[in-house]
Amino acid sequence: MAVSGFEGFEKRLELHFSGDDPAELGLRLLDFESLEEVLHAVQCTVVSAVANQFFDAYVLSESSLFVYPTKIIIKTCGTTQLLKSIRPLLNRACDLGLNLCGCRYTRGSFIFPKSQPYPHTSFREEVIFLEDNLPAHLCYRKASVMPSFPSSSSSSSKSSSHSWHVFTAREKSPMAENESYTIEVCMTELDRMLARKFFRFPEDGKSGDTAGKEMTEITGIRDINPNALVCDFAFDPCGYSMNGIDGDRYSTIHVTPEDGYSYASFECVGSVYDSRDDLAGVLKKVAQVFRPGTMSVSTTSPGREMWTTVKSALEPLGLKCRSCAVDEFPAAGTVVFQTFTTRRK
Repeated sequence: MAVSGFEGFEKRLELHFSGDDPAELGLRLLDFESLEEVLHAVQCTVVSAVANQFFDAYVLSESSLFVYPTKIIIKTCGTTQLLKSIRPLLNRACDLGLNLCGCRYTRGSFIFPKSQPYPHTSFREEVIFLEDNLPAHLCYRKASVMPSFPSSSSSSSKSSSHSWHVFTAREKSPMAENESYTIEVCMTELDRMLARKFFRFPEDGKSGDTAGKEMTEITGIRDINPNALVCDFAFDPCGYSMNGIDGDRYSTIHVTPEDGYSYASFECVGSVYDSRDDLAGVLKKVAQVFRPGTMSVSTTSPGREMWTTVKSALEPLGLKCRSCAVDEFPAAGTVVFQTFTTRRK
C-alpha cells in the first residue's frame, strides 16, 4: 500500500431549496462566475459541461457538479474542502429568492485521512461545521456512521474501511414525498489490467475530452446506459471522470487507477417505480467494468426493499455480501449500506 497518494473517495453534498420562481429556472439562473466562486472555495474548477432542459452537469477537476432548479449536488475527491461551498451557495440562492429546505452529506472512509484539510479532518469536525453553517430552521438533523463488519475473521479487513458517513437536515414542514432513489457505489482494489485503460500514453497530443471519449468506449462505460448523453474527460497522466444525462436523471463515474490505492465510484438516480431488473443490469455492468476486490453500495430511497436487488445483482459475479446496515434519516429516507468482497477473500 502506498504511504500517500491521490484520495479517490469523494465527499458528496446535496442541497434542496424552495421558493417562488415563475420561470422555474431557480438555481440554473446562477451565472458561471457565481459557480466559479463556489468552486474556488472548494478548490476545484470546471473542465467540461453539458446540459439539457432539466439540469446542468459539470465535470470538475475533482469530480462533478449538478445544478437543478431547486437542487444542487456537488461531489468532490482529493483534498477539496467541499463543505466550504455551503455559505457561498446559500448566499447566491438567497439572491435568487430561494431558501434552503434540506441537506444531505455523505462520504465513505478516506484512504488517506491524515491528508484531509479542515473541516474534513474527521467526521466529527464535518458535523460540527455543518451544524454551524446550516440555518437554524433546518432543525431535524441526524449524523451517523454506518459501519461495515466482516462476517468472519477470514474476510478482508479492508471491507471494514468502507464505512458510510451520513448527515441529513431538514426544516419542520414536511418535504414533498420522495419517489426517487440514489445509488452510490465505491470500489477499491480494481482489476489491474482494466485499471490500465484509464492511463494515457505520454505526450499523446490529445485533449482531455478526446482521450476521455476513447476511454468511455474501450472500457465499456458507454454500455452502462447507452441512452445517456455522456460528458467525459481523461486526466493526464491518468484518471477519468464522466457525467451522463438521461432526461432528468444523471449518472457519474470517477476513476483513480493507480496501483496500491486504485478507486472508482459510480452514482445514479432513478425512480422507485423503475424495473428492478434495469437497476440490477446497471450494477452488473459497473462491476464488470472495474472488477473490484471490494465494493460498497449505498442506497437512499423511501424504503429498504432495494437491498435485495443489489445483492442478487452482484453475488452471481463472485462478490459476496459481507455486511448490510440500515438506518433512517430526515430529508433522505432509508439508507441501506452493503459491502461486498470477492469470494476469495
